[in-house]
Amino acid sequence: MIEFRSISKRFADGTLAVDGFSLVIPSHRTTVLVGSSGCGKTTLLRMINRMVDASSGALEIDGENVSSIEPVALRRRIGYVMQNSGLLPHRTVIDNIATVPRLNGVPRAQARARALELMDTVGLDRAMARRYPAQLSGGQQQRVGVARGLAVDPNILLMDEPFGAVDPIVRAELQQELLRLQRELGKTVVFVTHDIDEAFLLGDQVVILEKGASIAQKGTPAEILANPASDFVASFIGAERGKRALHLREVDGRRILVDGDGAVAGRLVEADSA
Repeated sequence: MIEFRSISKRFADGTLAVDGFSLVIPSHRTTVLVGSSGCGKTTLLRMINRMVDASSGALEIDGENVSSIEPVALRRRIGYVMQNSGLLPHRTVIDNIATVPRLNGVPRAQARARALELMDTVGLDRAMARRYPAQLSGGQQQRVGVARGLAVDPNILLMDEPFGAVDPIVRAELQQELLRLQRELGKTVVFVTHDIDEAFLLGDQVVILEKGASIAQKGTPAEILANPASDFVASFIGAERGKRALHLREVDGRRILVDGDGAVAGRLVEADSA
C-alpha cells in the first residue's frame, strides 16, 4: 500500500505543484491519476520513487516513510515506465531490459535470461533481442520499456503517460496488453494520463485532479460516471456529451442506445440474454 499524507511540493521558482494531497493507493490494483497538464499528477508519481522530494507531509510504502530510504536503492526496487520509453540508444533490447538487474548485481547471463522471459511476457519476439531501439517501432519500444520496468519483479510499477507518444491503434493494443499483464501479475500500478477514456479503461481507482493536485473526485470508473462530484468533473469526463451521454431510441420494435453525437452505441438486451 502507498499512502500520501498531507503532501505538498513547492519548487524553487515558487510554484506550488502539490498542496496538501492525501490518498491511499491499494496494493495489487491500478490507480490512475488523471487531469490536465500542470495539475501535479506527474509530480505525485515521481514522489513515490523520490525523483521528486516532498516539501512537507509524509509518503509511506507499506508503512515505511520513503524519506528514510536512499533514493537510488528505492528506484531500483520500483518499476518505472515513461513516455517515449526512455531506452538507452546504445544498448540492445536485451541489455536495456537487463539494466536494473545488472546494477543490482545480478550476473549478466542470469539478467539476460530474465530479459528474454520478459520479452515473452510483453509480447515481443525474441528475435528482436539484439536490435537497438532505433530499429524498433514506437509500440515495440514501449513494450521494451514495460519489460525493463518489470525486470526486478517490483511490487510497484509507475507509469508516466507511457502510451502518449504512439498512434491510436498501437495505443489501444498497449492498453489491452497492460490489462492482460495486470490480470496475470497483480502489481500495484500507479498510472498517469491526461486521457479520461484511458483512465476509465485501465483504472480500478481513478483520481481526477485539479490544479495543485487537488482531488476533484476519486472512485471506480462506474462510481464517477454515475455520480460526478461537481460540474468540473462532469465536464472533464464528458458526462453530458459524446459517447457517455447515452439515451434510448426505438427502431423496428427494438431499443437501441444512441450517444450524444447521434451515433449508434449498441442494442439494449435483457441481462439474462446478454
